[in-house]
Amino acid sequence: MNAIRTPSRRGVLGTAVAAAGAFTLGFRIPLPGEAAAQGTPAAGPASPEVNAWVVVKPDDTVVIRIARSEMGQGTLTGLAQLVAEELECDWAKVTTEYPTPGQNLARGRIWGNMSTGGSRGIRDSHDYVRKGGAAARMMLVQAAANAWSVPAGECRAAASVITHGPSGRTVTYGQVAEAAGRLPVPTDVTLKNPADWKLAGKPVPRLDTAAKLNGSQVYGMDLKLPGMLNAAIHACPVFGGKVRDVDSAEAERMPGVKRVLRVGDYAVAVVADTWWRAKTALDAVKITWDEGEHANASSASFEAVMREGLDAPQAAVGNRNGDAAAALAGAAKRVEAVYGYPHQNHACMEVMNATAVWTPERCEVWTPTQNGEAAHAAAAEAAGLPPARTEIHKIHLGGGFGRRGAVHDWVRQVVDIAKQMPGTPVKLVWTREEDMLQGRFHPVTMCKLVGGLDAQGNLTGLTMRISGQSIVAGIFPQNIRDGRDPVVFQGLNASGGEADIGYTFPNLLIDHAMRNPHVPPGFWRGVNLNQNAIYLECFMDELAHAAGKDPLEFRRALMANHPKHLAVLNAVAERAGWGTPAAPVNGQAVHRGLCVTHGFGSYVAACAEVSVSDAGELKVHRIVAATDPGHAVNPQQIAAQVEGSFVYGLSAALYGACTVKDGRIEQTNFDTYPVMRMVDMPKVESLILPSGGFWGGVGEPTIAVAAPAVLNAVFAATGKRVRSLPLQQADLRRT
Repeated sequence: MNAIRTPSRRGVLGTAVAAAGAFTLGFRIPLPGEAAAQGTPAAGPASPEVNAWVVVKPDDTVVIRIARSEMGQGTLTGLAQLVAEELECDWAKVTTEYPTPGQNLARGRIWGNMSTGGSRGIRDSHDYVRKGGAAARMMLVQAAANAWSVPAGECRAAASVITHGPSGRTVTYGQVAEAAGRLPVPTDVTLKNPADWKLAGKPVPRLDTAAKLNGSQVYGMDLKLPGMLNAAIHACPVFGGKVRDVDSAEAERMPGVKRVLRVGDYAVAVVADTWWRAKTALDAVKITWDEGEHANASSASFEAVMREGLDAPQAAVGNRNGDAAAALAGAAKRVEAVYGYPHQNHACMEVMNATAVWTPERCEVWTPTQNGEAAHAAAAEAAGLPPARTEIHKIHLGGGFGRRGAVHDWVRQVVDIAKQMPGTPVKLVWTREEDMLQGRFHPVTMCKLVGGLDAQGNLTGLTMRISGQSIVAGIFPQNIRDGRDPVVFQGLNASGGEADIGYTFPNLLIDHAMRNPHVPPGFWRGVNLNQNAIYLECFMDELAHAAGKDPLEFRRALMANHPKHLAVLNAVAERAGWGTPAAPVNGQAVHRGLCVTHGFGSYVAACAEVSVSDAGELKVHRIVAATDPGHAVNPQQIAAQVEGSFVYGLSAALYGACTVKDGRIEQTNFDTYPVMRMVDMPKVESLILPSGGFWGGVGEPTIAVAAPAVLNAVFAATGKRVRSLPLQQADLRRT
């Protein structure tokens, strides 16, 4: 019991502490990198809370609360910039902290949605976090005005200092924070025009960089609590399989081993004094699996099912106008192609991990998660306790990419293990092999496209039949309506949506034949925009060449009604020098390929430059990318996200494929699932073109244009169409 209750009393677990006044917090949230995250006592009393978003300490340090998760994408800094912009505080004294899901629940979800995915961290919360900063500024100014007995309208705030205009008197935020916290929170709040931003919209350094560079950042795998034990786990490698029998005699005799446990009916875990001892003992456990009905499933069997779906009579319609069938029947020329996209693993550099303490009274979990509220719900259900007696403490993520969002299987596992060892902190860390085998994979799909051209080479009709897996059916089946998963059609929607087609087709039909294998799908960075951009943009290139037209001009002819799509496409074409030959590199001719799409609220385009040797060796030299996110909160971070998205997108395009044999994933580590290396990374030129008037995402849209731009450039270089990934499996030798 002391193992959980002692840290709670000392503030480690973020539970209630004595209030220093009516305006102060009823809890303390450990700051990232603090000693509190290591399980040691929190230092000092709680500081005055001005409102839910802003805490100001007596030394004028401003703590901005961030409900979204930081996983390297820069949301932490971007949201802090928006709050600080309206707060008019001294940016040099800003720090951040995570409120917990339990605190959010206790306060009526005052911090709103804690999910960080779909590139929504800033675009879905910018309005209310800015209002939080503006309201806090108004309260601080009012507190100063009250102290001076002057109208608040005579006072102004800048850099954490409030000045009374007529008298010149000044006071700092820290001096009036306590009084400000007693005031009612304003409801009528006016936000700045983005044109007047002084901090937001500027390329300020990230707030989380220093801790990562000096090693003080605490990740989930670093976490230590008093009396903590360590666990390793192995689940049935065939999804849906179960544990039939366990022989743990040898493992139980090994040094440091405390327990060998079953986790549910599908996994076995070993708990020991160190993780390596737990992992070594787990390797010694003899497990007999009941692999179930999917033991013979394979990638080949999946492909056969999907190919059947390409011509199946029934499919859910995603986008339709005119009569595509009639247009194709009357076309002077028909062009047809079938593309495919494989399963892919998130392959986060930090494997799944969590630490939990369970007693019959309370359950506490520390974990990197993209969605604190989803993790909270999973922990409460696994703990058998109401949410009010369960808590999640978020930790910065060593990569997320969607894996740590909707599904929290590792959280359920650690709570299950902790329940079997009441009162003892247990840290569960997956092996890399477990992480690869037990992923939630990018969906596998195929797409059949048919286009019709008239005698002048104009496009008259287009059909796209997608066949394959649905993420929503696998994770949120209740959201499927009449067999339709709307997420399948990302980037292919009719005009007016957040992921619509950038072309006006006279006759169009896009539909989906759902075919779900047993391998569980997940929201993988970029989601369905990835393959849809390949399918449409590579086929647009095929149509252009069949029509004998330049790929850029062919696209432009269909984009008159889509000015934002056209603007980013024109920007990359101009910067790359489309229409003029690229300079050779080391004697190799360099060729270009284009792509444009719209996803997660942003308009993006890319032009890739590649060379292919006579031996078929591909080199990607340069990618010019343009992004219009509406508003750019931190241009420096957007440029970094574009570069990072190309690392991820090119890794997928060049190497990333998970195959299935005997019901299980074959790729178990980075030797069989390679990622992009620095020596192979192209030069990236990022054009940031915020046109205003909307808020688009940044972390995911540009990943989708990496592969199709490269694939189109490969065709320009070789005359070969690569219609299935990864590229490393394609023969690019000149024939």
